Amino acid sequence: MGEGKKGFFSRLAAGLSKTRDNIVAGVDAIFNGASEIDDEFYEEIEEILIMGDIGINATNAIIEDLKKKVKEQRIKQPKECKELLINSIKEQMSVEEAAYEFEKRQSVVLVVGVNGVGKTTSIGKLAGKLKDQNKKVILAAADTFRAAAGEQLTEWANRAGVDIIGGQEGSDPAAVVYDAVQSAKAKKADVLLCDTAGRLHNKKNLMEELRKINKIIEKEYPEAYKETLVVLDGTTGQNALAQAKQFAEVTNITGIVLTKLDGTAKGGIAVAIQTELGIPVKYVGVGESIDDLQKFDSNDFVNALFNVKEEV
Repeated sequence: MGEGKKGFFSRLAAGLSKTRDNIVAGVDAIFNGASEIDDEFYEEIEEILIMGDIGINATNAIIEDLKKKVKEQRIKQPKECKELLINSIKEQMSVEEAAYEFEKRQSVVLVVGVNGVGKTTSIGKLAGKLKDQNKKVILAAADTFRAAAGEQLTEWANRAGVDIIGGQEGSDPAAVVYDAVQSAKAKKADVLLCDTAGRLHNKKNLMEELRKINKIIEKEYPEAYKETLVVLDGTTGQNALAQAKQFAEVTNITGIVLTKLDGTAKGGIAVAIQTELGIPVKYVGVGESIDDLQKFDSNDFVNALFNVKEEV
């Protein structure tokens, strides 16, 4: 584990402390208190996982997997189930290597999400991370509905040292994306990152806007690899899952950025979203600085959640 990664892991572990108190303390109590592995034992674990925002579908899958392993390995002691449970949650959440294909190719990354979830900040941090990999990045400020979005993104662009296109309030988002695509092609950019609007309460307009943007990208930049990330606020628990579902209805979402995982008791939502939607959580954020957005690693996440220290 590199220094930055290690620091992030400890911040993630600290950030997940409320979720840990919520889920893990309860699970430990069951493992240590139960005298045998019976239906009641499974029911109690199930209840705690659901209460920890892991969600019904993910919980069912985890419990089924646990039962199967207990049977196969002929486990008799509840205490011995803990590691199986941890591994089962890790399996539910693993992200394939191909998840970050857009980093290896010339790509356009559209980012959607409602206001207030940390969307603009996440785009700024992602731009910084890609720039650190010596990639040429261009930002498109196509969330022209919210006055502060363009200014905020410009600030991040300056901080990361990348070019930004657009940012005028009220201009046509599709026109901003068109200009940004021309700029990306002319400058041979590796990644074009587009901040797009997130007005879910007006789904029809949002759908139309995203359709227009996608059409421009397909027509003007067919060679670019396309990634669409939805940014969700981890503190909102089940509401984040509902938002992800709604965005998935209006556009083809390929990944999730889960922000504000520090200080939330609802960190289990990361498991729920991935299982319910079949869309991987690709990045998690635990704070304000540029290093606080990291690629999601199911191993690290579940270890941080259960406070498992792995030998490095």
